Amino acid sequence: MQRVNIGGFKPGSIPTIACINRATVGLGVDFASLISALQKYVDKHLAPVWGTPAKLVKTTRPRDGVWTMMFIDTADKARKYRLDLKKKFGKNVKYVAAYHLFRGQPVALVFVKTVLAERSRLSCRDRISIAASHELAEMLVDPGNNLWCEHGKGLLYAYEVCDAVEAKHFPVNGLAMSNFVYPAFFEGFRKRNSVQFDHLKTVKRPFEILSEGYAPVRKAGELILRASSKKRRELRREDRDLHRSEFRRG
Repeated sequence: MQRVNIGGFKPGSIPTIACINRATVGLGVDFASLISALQKYVDKHLAPVWGTPAKLVKTTRPRDGVWTMMFIDTADKARKYRLDLKKKFGKNVKYVAAYHLFRGQPVALVFVKTVLAERSRLSCRDRISIAASHELAEMLVDPGNNLWCEHGKGLLYAYEVCDAVEAKHFPVNGLAMSNFVYPAFFEGFRKRNSVQFDHLKTVKRPFEILSEGYAPVRKAGELILRASSKKRRELRREDRDLHRSEFRRG
């Protein structure tokens, strides 16, 4: 695994995550109830597996020294918000930049209008909660958006813990939350069905990508998305601007 250290992160500390709703459309769920469910998702499911505790707090603006999860309409709105922050804090502000940092701290973004525009049989509230839990889990496991695991000849797999299993979900406080892979998923020496590879026990071997999932992979310095033909077509139609996997560092 290739690690790159980024300033501002203290190994072993429990981060506070400022949860901010700047979407102009309804989420389909009370925001405080959503944050409560996400906290339980971390406490009861993610943290016991990955060792990634966090304290989520509902607030209205980013705070110094605090991680951020922001609900915002679209990537375009995020870029505009970045410009507004630059006016306020100065040209050195890194917000929604290449490494998803704001003033040296990690950021998770949920594009509400984009999520709600996707064709799905799920309710609006479940689409939002799945997207939020997906981004939250991946930020907690790889806050610097810079961890890679070598597998196969010349292949580096990104430590994105939800992408490969993103179509699967389970309920927390009545809201759908994203499935996620376990550390064994990135351990190529594991035998098929030898251990638990994901939370819902749908993955049978290391680095397996489910039919509706994908994986960011670096090969010969080029970032590619490994997925089924159907999923690749969906990804090409999707607005992936400012998505974590588009800004993998290293």
